Amino acid sequence: MSYLDPQPNENFIDGTFGEGGHSLAILEKIAPRGKILGLEADNDLYQRLLARKTQRLIVVNDNFVNLKEIVKEKKFGPISGVLLDLGISSWHLEESQKGFSFLRNEPLMMRLDGDKSKLTAANIINDWPAAELERIFREYGEERFASKMAAAICSLRNRKPIETTWQLAEIIKRILPPSYEGGRIHPATRIFLALRIAVNRELENLERTLPQILEVLNKGGKICVITFNSLEDRIVKSFLAQESKAQPGRLKILTKKPVMAGVEEIKNNPRSRSAKLRAGIKI
Repeated sequence: MSYLDPQPNENFIDGTFGEGGHSLAILEKIAPRGKILGLEADNDLYQRLLARKTQRLIVVNDNFVNLKEIVKEKKFGPISGVLLDLGISSWHLEESQKGFSFLRNEPLMMRLDGDKSKLTAANIINDWPAAELERIFREYGEERFASKMAAAICSLRNRKPIETTWQLAEIIKRILPPSYEGGRIHPATRIFLALRIAVNRELENLERTLPQILEVLNKGGKICVITFNSLEDRIVKSFLAQESKAQPGRLKILTKKPVMAGVEEIKNNPRSRSAKLRAGIKI
């Protein structure tokens, strides 16, 4: 909130609306006439939000990769700030039943939009060649046992399709050594992340969206992005640095280092431990 610095009657975009926590906090600050344009890619979550739409809160069921087009269609502006809170929410992990978590036995889907007719995690695990599995495990999951995992998965899927989160998690657990990552994370964590990124084209969409944010922002408008893994953070850091050094410069970086959760916040919300906030202002 301190970096977005919302003022009365300003307009903001929440590119990852979720359950609306950020937007509701901003709405209080931009009263009485300021508006929020909220984008939510998950149709199931969006349907739950419909009752909350008002003249000041516009919610659209779409991915932030279509930001510029949505702003034009909704004739929304001028825009004083855009927020992206990347990844998935607690609702996705605990309630969505879309296979994002290995803590529950659910179908291996992992699609934010819930469209089973499109690419799912089960499609990738059961159909993609070993070389492609290894690539996404290594690139998106930064998994050092990528080759070993890909080979084992390809061997096991020939006997029986891998269709649920627990099936996949159990396979991964059997493949990896007991001392994996010193016990700090579940053995399936990196693979589930890699699959989610691949299914939803998360890194590609982020790279395509960041320039759009600068285009739609008013002069003096803020961009704030919260990331949850090193791949996302690298993209945001690189974009902000590139735009701040461009001639003529289009952006001033507001966060020399990423802002991270303090001890108290991590204690109250353990999932915040990997969050990094980077911010800039359009000049």
